[in-house]
Amino acid sequence: MDVAIVGIGLHPFGRTPSMSGLQQGAAATRAALADAGVDWSDIECGYGGSQDAGNADAIVNEMGLSGLQFTHIFNGCATGGSSLHAAYTAVKSGEYRNALVLGFDKHAPGAFNASPADWGIDDWYGEIGLMLTTQYFGMKIQRYMHDHNISEKALVAVAEKAFHNGSINPTAWRRQALSSEDIMASTMISHPLRKYMFCSPAEGAVALILCSATEAKRYTTQPIFLNAAAVRTRHYGSFEVFSPSQPIKQADSPTVIASQAAYQQAGIGPADIDIAQLQDTESGAEIIHMAENGFCEHGEQEQWLRAGHTQIGGKFPVNTDGGCLANGEPVGASGLRQVHEICVQLRQQGGARQVPGNPKTGYTHVYGAPGISGVTILSR
Repeated sequence: MDVAIVGIGLHPFGRTPSMSGLQQGAAATRAALADAGVDWSDIECGYGGSQDAGNADAIVNEMGLSGLQFTHIFNGCATGGSSLHAAYTAVKSGEYRNALVLGFDKHAPGAFNASPADWGIDDWYGEIGLMLTTQYFGMKIQRYMHDHNISEKALVAVAEKAFHNGSINPTAWRRQALSSEDIMASTMISHPLRKYMFCSPAEGAVALILCSATEAKRYTTQPIFLNAAAVRTRHYGSFEVFSPSQPIKQADSPTVIASQAAYQQAGIGPADIDIAQLQDTESGAEIIHMAENGFCEHGEQEQWLRAGHTQIGGKFPVNTDGGCLANGEPVGASGLRQVHEICVQLRQQGGARQVPGNPKTGYTHVYGAPGISGVTILSR
């Protein structure tokens, strides 16, 4: 059974001191219900997560105690993708006719402060500073740039594109375009990554309503079909967030195997995708993920960026809403924001950031610690 997305809702990302994360989740849920033209009592099951803003199943306290089957999910930054995969599976199996997918969060300012013990790592890993993920990302992209002859100009180009796209996205947190000079002048955090090359913890919420594709036209004239949803963890030998060592033999990342699984499910390949949302915790991540998801060869990214291929008007737009760099990363909501943006683009509702050429297929990719990737393929 095929699955469709028939309702989308988003509470703007950034900082909303007057609302809890759960209240932002409720606002996104109400928007998604209204978009699908259904009542809360019509929803048959729900899946969702949050890292720092409470349990997502507490949404019933805000929306109504209807006896809803709701499962709270947490999978690091891949929480949104994992929640969507669970709902997709529930509807596709035929057990439920529809499902709510919800993600929200409300993080304190500053870097995440994870504990080594929570991730099965000894204390030494934190004592030398590696639990601060800026260092991991710096080391990973430094090696990647060396191996594939990529320069600092590519990192700057990704950030410049992200902040431009965020400046024309009314729900983004960072809505000021930055020049390459602004980005290069920002503080070096973990070489070669500067301040304006990193995303920040944030707040926000996204909700989606799913149903079987055969019933989609009951809800909307613009259903978006979920052709694939795949989540994969790491193999031995892949170098991921919170990896305490690097084996001599290297394995493909979870992004590679999740993307391959999604392409197989959908029956299409990278060349068939019109637009994409790729995890950009920092500029280097977007560069790496362009190749790991199959859209270009390793080492081609700088040429693509120089030619403007990943800009809104380019041949393969990436992160049209500004990505994590411009929106921040509320962990529970971030992966669902990607899906929301693809739905907006395929519905032709992107406004100033609308991709030209009437895109028909979209792709999302989210990556989280300690090495989990979620991929979706969507079409209209």
